[in-house]
Amino acid sequence: MKDFDKILVLDYGSQYTQLIARRIRDLNVFSEICPHDISIDRIREINPNAIILSGGPMSVYSDSAYELDLKIIDLGLPILGICYGMQLLMKSFEAEVVSSDVREYGQMKIDVLDDSNLFQGIDSNTSVWMSHGDKIGSYDSQWISLANSKNGILAAVKHKTQNIYGVQFHPEVNHTDKGEKILANFLYNIANCRPLWTSENFIDNTIQSIRAQVGNKNVICGISGGVDSSVMGALINKAIGEQGKFVFVNHGLLRKGEEEDVMESLHKGLGMNIECVNARDVFLKELAGCQDPEQKRKIIGRLFIETFEEASKKFENIDFLAQGTLYPDVIESGGSDSSVTIKSHHNVGGLPEKMNFKLIEPLRDLFKDEVREVGRKLGVPDFLVDRHPFPGPGLAVRVIGEITEERLRVLKEADDIYIKTLVKMKEYNNIWQAFAVLVPIKTVGVMGDGRTYENLVALRAVTSKDGMTADWYRMPDEVLQKISSEIVNNVKGVNRVVYDVTSKPPGTIEWE
Repeated sequence: MKDFDKILVLDYGSQYTQLIARRIRDLNVFSEICPHDISIDRIREINPNAIILSGGPMSVYSDSAYELDLKIIDLGLPILGICYGMQLLMKSFEAEVVSSDVREYGQMKIDVLDDSNLFQGIDSNTSVWMSHGDKIGSYDSQWISLANSKNGILAAVKHKTQNIYGVQFHPEVNHTDKGEKILANFLYNIANCRPLWTSENFIDNTIQSIRAQVGNKNVICGISGGVDSSVMGALINKAIGEQGKFVFVNHGLLRKGEEEDVMESLHKGLGMNIECVNARDVFLKELAGCQDPEQKRKIIGRLFIETFEEASKKFENIDFLAQGTLYPDVIESGGSDSSVTIKSHHNVGGLPEKMNFKLIEPLRDLFKDEVREVGRKLGVPDFLVDRHPFPGPGLAVRVIGEITEERLRVLKEADDIYIKTLVKMKEYNNIWQAFAVLVPIKTVGVMGDGRTYENLVALRAVTSKDGMTADWYRMPDEVLQKISSEIVNNVKGVNRVVYDVTSKPPGTIEWE
């Protein structure tokens, strides 16, 4: 089994923390996000090759400022501080951090004074992305200036005797022209990392790990037909073959024709023998009257586990449950110590505390784009790999508010028209995720010569790479017009269609 080199990213509250981790992985080095106050023992357990300190919204001299445990420096690991991280590092060495008279925000030019190591191969005058109101004031001779901004503010620095670097700008942001090269210099030249984080190596390691964990036991695998569970299923199938028992749960919250499409796709595309469990009545009964999105997710998470436990009785020697959990699920559910809970994913924060299964989550460390790449390497067909994400809770998080049979009907029909029209008009593959949402608002309309008072449907379409950030898709006017007309004319109970133009952040991709 190959041992991946690791970079530990300590999160100080930056909006770009996840982006740092992604950029590192793009350079074929594994990265893990942890809280800024992680214990030294935990760092030793992770055994990283280097540590990166993220930016943050605070001033290092404020009363509530996050601090740096000086024991981290004593570990002797290479360290790169970014923005707030640089200021925190230098403050720990008794440098002065002060409020700047000149604030630097946006793309700016810096002068590179030393092109060794961190700035190797970087032009002496290069553009970077700044976002700070504080600056380094006085500092002593143990620091060497590597770059200055055009305002004369220290833009990059290294310690004279220790492998510690700081940059006042954000190399992880695309607006920094040579940001990837600067990060690569830190990873390869300074931290001596090897580019071993590849889909091929991940597959080999994961298969060995699954076999070692499972032994002669059997695994029940929750399959939804989405890319995550399909790739997870392919990994399990490749690792342990018939020891994997694949179960598809129809919870009544699927899209129109979803059960038939999924069963056919998985059998045809992956050769899986899948058992379908119809738990529709149980799920809808438990969800009746529930309007709170977090409560919905927890109910669904519990019922999934109960359904799998009941299904497992048909098989022998079942000790494990395999899920298609991803790294963004963990982060958004607060499952990572460094993150707040944005929403509890049914397969993470929504799980019950007590289960009769041990979990196998082979994709837990991956972002969505990494999952797709793994799927392609495993031979998962394109029609499964390129399928838009569909959440485990299904339409429960797209019917805003109370879930009823009638509201599900309206959304299923509207969503079906939306997706089929995108496919027909060749827009589907340009979009990372698209779906309809039923909003608990009725609006006045006119049909024929009569007044209507009916439901509002919202359309969502985004572009993204990994789901951590997303931009709304610029849908052509004629496509939107076609979709709106088709929905209003064909879905009984809908008289208005709107289009969501909110990016992530500040919104999430799903509405609940």
